[in-house]
Amino acid sequence: MRLIDSHCHLDFPAFDQDRAAVIAHCQTLGVEKMIVVGVTRQHWSRLWDTVSNHDGLYGAFGLHPYFLAEHQDSDIPALVEQLSLYRDHPKLCAVGEIGLDFLLQELDPKQQIHLFEQQVAIAAEFNLPVIIHSRRANAQVTAILKKAKLPRAGIIHAFSGSYEEALEYIKLGFLLGFGGAATWPRATRLQSVLKRLPIASIALETDSPDMPPKWLAGQRNSPEQLPNICQHLADIYGLSSSEFAAQTSANVQHLLRLRN
Repeated sequence: MRLIDSHCHLDFPAFDQDRAAVIAHCQTLGVEKMIVVGVTRQHWSRLWDTVSNHDGLYGAFGLHPYFLAEHQDSDIPALVEQLSLYRDHPKLCAVGEIGLDFLLQELDPKQQIHLFEQQVAIAAEFNLPVIIHSRRANAQVTAILKKAKLPRAGIIHAFSGSYEEALEYIKLGFLLGFGGAATWPRATRLQSVLKRLPIASIALETDSPDMPPKWLAGQRNSPEQLPNICQHLADIYGLSSSEFAAQTSANVQHLLRLRN
């Protein structure tokens, strides 16, 4: 079984003590490729060091809405510079993690929208897909994406919206990321949405070290959990884990154009 973790944060300090061992173990489990997604300018160099030093890892640079207070106006030209520096590098695969988070009231919506629109425009300029964080903001995210008309679409990370919202993203060419959240017994609405979606629009992810599956409650998540997550979601979908792994990995491989 070959798997791709379309969203993780292996550069985070939570993996400082055993990062190499975790990555090596992932490879033995069939998790062959992992996308390490950026959140702030200060972390980009750490992220790039992580992906550069390990086979099977790919990087995305972006400014996460959760860290709105940390971002500076100079971060946008810095993002352009960073993408220009690695424009033709085989390990650069996307702009992300970007988006809107309207769940947290302390994050100013107008500032978030401005930052998001700028990064979407940059992704279009560099012909890169986007990896999007959207919480209680699917209508606004969809409206911005429709206006932007991105040439390569992207992935909606940790999708938790309705079936109708999912269809809007799919019409725009986006994949929808599913991971540990869908393994919990209480996630019946999310599971029912997953069952109805075309498998060609699904990506697997862990969001490590966050969003653990039900069997890791309160513990550090890891891409090592992806085979078990895949099995659980395949059961929900009514497919074998090997079928589910093959199709979802092909979806991500095609969208992000991952090079070996």
